[in-house]
Amino acid sequence: MPRQYPSHPLPGVLALMTRDDRILMVLRGKEPDKGKWGFPGGLVELGETVLAAALRELHEETGLIAEAEAVMDVFEVITPDEDGRIRYHFVLNVVRCHWQSGEAVAADDAAQVGWFSLADIADPLLPCSSNVGRLARMALAQTKTAD
Repeated sequence: MPRQYPSHPLPGVLALMTRDDRILMVLRGKEPDKGKWGFPGGLVELGETVLAAALRELHEETGLIAEAEAVMDVFEVITPDEDGRIRYHFVLNVVRCHWQSGEAVAADDAAQVGWFSLADIADPLLPCSSNVGRLARMALAQTKTAD
């Protein structure tokens, strides 16, 4: 199934990880959202659970080993082209992940990797994918209530 101009919505995952009031993000090296910061992620493969897909994508893009906790949000990204045809349609499952081992290094589709505060993410000079700020606030709020 092609990612561009698919015949139906594609299931995807985003791996959301926090550490010391910071959020792990990658700079997208490929479309969609090339040149924007967002959470490691990609498509769910046939026979793979959403949680397993999030852990795989996290490891492929950052080298980190983690434990998947749960799906904390689901949202759609629907991007039409200039003629109104649907170029991208993803149903993204945001999976809360907890670090187990490793240090983050950009790999696979990630051009860079870093840990960002909410203030960093709110900076208009930092190009971010849609929903990054909302999801970062949600994850940090959950972290504070768990402490």
